[in-house]
Amino acid sequence: MGDLWAGSDDEIARAVLASSPNAVVAVDRDQTVLVWNEAAERLFGWPAAEMLGRRAPIVPPELSAEHNAALERVRTGGQVSVRTKRLDSGGSLLDVRVDISALRLGSAVAGYVCVHHLARADEVAKERMARRARLVRRLTDVVGDLNSDLELSAVLDRISASLTELTGADAGGFVLIEGERLRLVSTYQLPESIRGTTTDLRTSLVDRLLRTGKTVLLESSGLDDLVWARLDGLHTIALGLAAVGGRPYGALYALFARRTPGHLELELLELLAGHAGIAVGNAVAYQDAVRQRAHERAVFDASADGIAVLDEAGRVVRWNPAAAEITAIPAESVLGGPPPFPLPAPGEKLTFQLETGRWLDVVSAQIEETGEVVVDFRDVTRAKELEEAKDLFLATTSHELRTPITIVRGFASTLDARWDKLSDLERRSAVHTIAERAKSLGQLMDHLLLGARAGADELKVRIEEFDLAERIHAATLGLPVLSDRHRVEVSIGDGLPYVLGDALATDIVLGQLLENAFKYSPKGGLISVEAWPEDDNVVVVVDDEGVGIAAPDRERIFERFVQVDSGDRRRFGGVGLGLYIVRSLARAQGGDVSAHPRPGGGTRMRLVLRGSTPIGSDTPMR
Repeated sequence: MGDLWAGSDDEIARAVLASSPNAVVAVDRDQTVLVWNEAAERLFGWPAAEMLGRRAPIVPPELSAEHNAALERVRTGGQVSVRTKRLDSGGSLLDVRVDISALRLGSAVAGYVCVHHLARADEVAKERMARRARLVRRLTDVVGDLNSDLELSAVLDRISASLTELTGADAGGFVLIEGERLRLVSTYQLPESIRGTTTDLRTSLVDRLLRTGKTVLLESSGLDDLVWARLDGLHTIALGLAAVGGRPYGALYALFARRTPGHLELELLELLAGHAGIAVGNAVAYQDAVRQRAHERAVFDASADGIAVLDEAGRVVRWNPAAAEITAIPAESVLGGPPPFPLPAPGEKLTFQLETGRWLDVVSAQIEETGEVVVDFRDVTRAKELEEAKDLFLATTSHELRTPITIVRGFASTLDARWDKLSDLERRSAVHTIAERAKSLGQLMDHLLLGARAGADELKVRIEEFDLAERIHAATLGLPVLSDRHRVEVSIGDGLPYVLGDALATDIVLGQLLENAFKYSPKGGLISVEAWPEDDNVVVVVDDEGVGIAAPDRERIFERFVQVDSGDRRRFGGVGLGLYIVRSLARAQGGDVSAHPRPGGGTRMRLVLRGSTPIGSDTPMR
C-alpha cells in the first residue's frame, strides 16, 4: 500500500482514469477538452492527442440544446444522468448514457466531467441483475432442499446437481476433507467410476484455496493431470470452500468446458458453497447422532442385564430384550406403566424377589438433562441360591462332623477314664465304634476333597480299558448282608463290552449310587442293578423303591451343595456333594449320569460309559 501511494497525486489520477471502464471526458466551461481517457478513445474512436485542447465533435447538432441545458443544470448545483446520442469518429450515432457532474476547483465550477457508457451496457446490467435475482431465488429453493435432507449422500448429490444449474458449469463435484486426505464423494455429469477417488490435501487446489484465506478460487492451468480432466475440453475450474464456523468440510468444484465463468457465477458458487458447508455439517452431525443412537441401541439390546428407561412420571418407555427375559414380562405389557419392582435411591442397590421367585439386583440413575431414570437389573437367583446352599453346606457339614467327632471323643474319653473297669467285650465294642465313626469322617473328608477338585476342574482320571461287569459285581458283592429290609439283584448279560475310563473313579461312582439307593429307600425294598450295551456305549442303571425325586429337582441334585426340599429326601442329611462328584467323575471319563423316575415308584440312576469292545466281538480289545 505504501508503494501505491508513493507517486504524485497526478500519477494516481492518471492511473485511475486509464483504468476506468467508462469513457471519461472532462471539459472546461467553454467545453474545451481537458481529459480524454483510454475508454473515451475506444468508445468514440478519436485519440486523446486529437481531442485535448479542442471542442469534441461528439454531440449531434440536434441535441446541442439538450446538452447545454444539462451543463447549466450541473453548474447550478445539480447532477444529470441522461440517456442520449453521441457521435463517434465515423459519424455513427451511439446510444449512450451520460452522467454529468461539475468539475470544481475549490468553490468555483471550472468545467464539467462527463462519464459515458453505452446504453446497451445498462440493459446488459439489468439483464444480469434480473438473472442474478432469478438465480438467487433458485438458490434459496436449493438451500431449502438441502436443509430438508439429512442423509449425507443425498445432500451431496443435490449440491453437485444444483452447482451446474446455478453456475452454468458443464460438470461438478464435491470433495470431503478427511484429515489430510480429500475424497471425491459426489459427481455430476462425470464418470461414476471416479467417485471415491482420494488424494493428498497438501497437493490439492483445496489446500491452495485454504492458504489464500479466500472462499473461491479460479484455476485455468495445470488441469490435465487432475481427475477432473475426464471432462472433455476442460479449461477452467472454479472452486468454492464449504465451511461452517471456520471449519472446512469440503469444497465444490465447478468445471467449465464450453464457457468461461463470470463474476456472477463465482458469486453464486461462493454462496452455494457456504450453504453446502452448513448442509454437510448438519448431515455429518445427524449421521454422528444416528451412529451414536445405533451404538446405544446395540448396547441396550445386546446387554445381558435388564435395562429400563422411565420417564419423569415413572412410566417405562424402554424395555430391552434382557429385561423381558429376566422378568418374563414382554415389553408390550410393561411399556407405559410402572416397572414390576421398586426403585432404589440413586447410588444404592436393591435386592428384590419377583413373584416368579427370581431375585434381582436393581440399581438406578437419573439423567439430569431429561429427568428420565435408567434402571439396570440382573438376575441373581443363582447367586442367591448358591449363597443359601453354602450356608446350608456349612451348617450341614458342621452337623455331619460334630456327630461322629462327639461319639469318637465320648468313647475315647470313656476308654481313657475307665479302661480297667471295662470288660474286654466293652473295650472292643468302644474301639469298633471309634473306628466306624473315624471311617465316616474319612469318607466325608474324601467327599469334600473330591468336590473341591471337581469344582476347580482338577479331577484327574486315567482313560484305559477295564471290565465294567467285574466292577459292578465287586461293588454289590457285600450289599445283601448290610440290611435285612433290602434285596439286591444284579442283572448283567454275558459278553458285556469293556469300557474306556478309570476303574477307581467308576468304583466311587457305583458306590455312591448304591449308597444313595439304600439311603433314600428307608423302608427297604428291591435295589436292582442292570447293565447292557447301547450303541457305542454301556449303560448301567441302579433302581430303588424309595422316596423318589420330584421332576424339577432331577437336574438340581447334581449341583454342588444342593439338597432338594421336596418329598422326604431332605431329612436324610448329607453335604450335597455326592451326586455332584458322581457326575463330575462320569463326565471326566467321557460318560454321563442322570436321574429318572423308576416305573412303579422310586428312582432310577442311569450311568453311561464309553464302550471299548464293538458289539458282537468275541473277545475284549486290550
